[in-house]
Formats: sequence, C-alpha cells, structure tokens
Amino acid sequence: MNQPPVLALLGPTASGKTALACELVDALNGEFGVELVSVDSALVYREMNIGTAKPDAAMLHRYPHHLINLIAPTEAYSAADFCRDARGAISQIHQRGNIPLLVGGSMMYVKALFEGLSALPPADAAIRAAIEAEALVSGWPAMHAQLAAIDPPTALRLSPNDSQRIQRALEVYRIAGVPLSSLQTRAATARGIDVAPAFDYPTMTIALLASERSLLHARIEQRFDLMLREGLIDEVGRLRERHQLHPDMPSMRTVGYRQVWQMLEGEISEGAMRAHAVAATRQLAKRQMTWLRSMPEVEAFDCLATSTPEAVTVRTRDWLRMVSGR
Repeated sequence: MNQPPVLALLGPTASGKTALACELVDALNGEFGVELVSVDSALVYREMNIGTAKPDAAMLHRYPHHLINLIAPTEAYSAADFCRDARGAISQIHQRGNIPLLVGGSMMYVKALFEGLSALPPADAAIRAAIEAEALVSGWPAMHAQLAAIDPPTALRLSPNDSQRIQRALEVYRIAGVPLSSLQTRAATARGIDVAPAFDYPTMTIALLASERSLLHARIEQRFDLMLREGLIDEVGRLRERHQLHPDMPSMRTVGYRQVWQMLEGEISEGAMRAHAVAATRQLAKRQMTWLRSMPEVEAFDCLATSTPEAVTVRTRDWLRMVSGR
C-alpha cells in the first residue's frame, strides 16, 4: 500500500450519517484511531447550527470534526477551498497515525475531492451581471434551458432554480467557449490542468441509501419540525441582525434558511415556508441518492435497517485490517 487509507461515509440528508460516524469512532478506536472530517457545505458556516443539523457542542467535544465552523455566513466557500482543506486535514490525520473518516452529503465536494478539480476560468463581474440581468427578465428556469442547449450534462444535474450554479456554468461557457462539464471531464483524465488532483488514497466508501423513500421523507419532515421547535426562525432572524446578508448569498441559499428568509420577508406564510422547505429537502435527498448510486466502487447499506450500524462496523474493520496488513 503506497498511501494510508481513508474511509468515507456518505448519504442523503436525514440518513443518520453523523450518528453512525460517531458509532464507528467508538467501535474502531480501540484498534484504529479514527478522526472525522466533515463533507458538508452548510457546516462550514459559523452561527448556522439549527438549520444545518450541526452536532452540538457536547458532541463536537466528544467527537471532534474537521472542517466545521470555518467561515462567517457572509463568506463563500468553494469546492476548491474544500479540496485544499480536506487534503490538509487528511494529511495531518495520517501523520498522527490515524484514519480519516469523511462524513457528509455534499456530493459536489465529494466529486471534486475524488475526481479532481479542473482549472476553471476566474469569475468575470461583467458577464455575471449580464447573466443576472437576463435572469431577471426571463427567470432562472429559462436560463437553465439555455444551459441545457450548450451543456446538457451540467444542466441535467442542476435544478432549474439553482441560480448560483446555473450562473456559474453559463459564465464558464461564455468566458472559455467550452462547457463546464467538458472542463471537469478533462480534469479527470488529464491531470496537467487540475488545480486539485484526483484522489490517490485507498478509500472505502460507504453509502447510506433508503430502501423506502417514503420513510426517509417522513424522517425529513420530522427533522425539519424539530428544527422549527428548536428555534430555526429565531436563528435566521439573529443572523439577519448580526450580518449584512442578502438572499443570494450561498449561506442563505441553504435549504431551510432560504425558505425562512422568504417567510421573514413576508413573501410566503409560515405554513408555506414549512411545506417548501420539506419539499426542497426531499428533492435534495433525491439528488444525493442519485449521485451515490452513480458512483463507482461504493458499498451501499440501508439507512433504515436496524442492522446497518453493526454491518458497517464489521465491514469497515475488516477492510482496514486488510489494507493495513493486520
């Protein structure tokens, strides 16, 4: 084995990733030192705790996570930032003789880390402003249709209302004259243009998938109701008071926060906010599971099965013993 191993535990929202990751730490640490590395684009934000289902202070004290609470809600954090920070954390964990356990559900981060990240052109303010002006007139679904005509693979994986990513994909095409998907494919096959090389650690990837989508949907609904009881609306209100935020910032486009923002602006009722947030979370989970099913060399387990924690523990322990020669 040329490189030390990495574990990855991935799954859709509400699949129980965090709880299972903590169980794995407890189960494996007698034989292997395991450290958790978050793969979650929402957990990087400080002060955004309830709506991101961030582990509380007591859990983080017992089970420290790398790459949590990195930036303010006014800041942006890219896939390239994640690749840099994740590789740094993995290297440090390996230097301590421990095993990194990547845990999360931000599939764009996973793709960037595992496949490498292409050298995309930098943002162009004028082109970006022009795209925004077009969207104000035509709407983002029309911009999505425009993207589908020039870059079908990218359009296929984006929601028609995902304005941030649609804008970036159109911007890349207008700057480079090449579809975003083409640059990303090139990055996976021609390392010379990578800004982050493809992953070269031996990795076991566990995917938590739901055997009954309706049961996962029920979990999602119950979890969002818990967030509301714990004070999600007040959390968004405090963020608006403390920071100069606007609804197009990446932090406020996070599912749940976006809908509460709309409610606080008087655009929708509280009942509509809840319904929209639950529906958006279900769509997110669907996209996450589609990504996971398309990933090669992934070992899938049913997140709804009571036997899954023990089965995952046994499988990961056996794999670590095999790759470490124990």
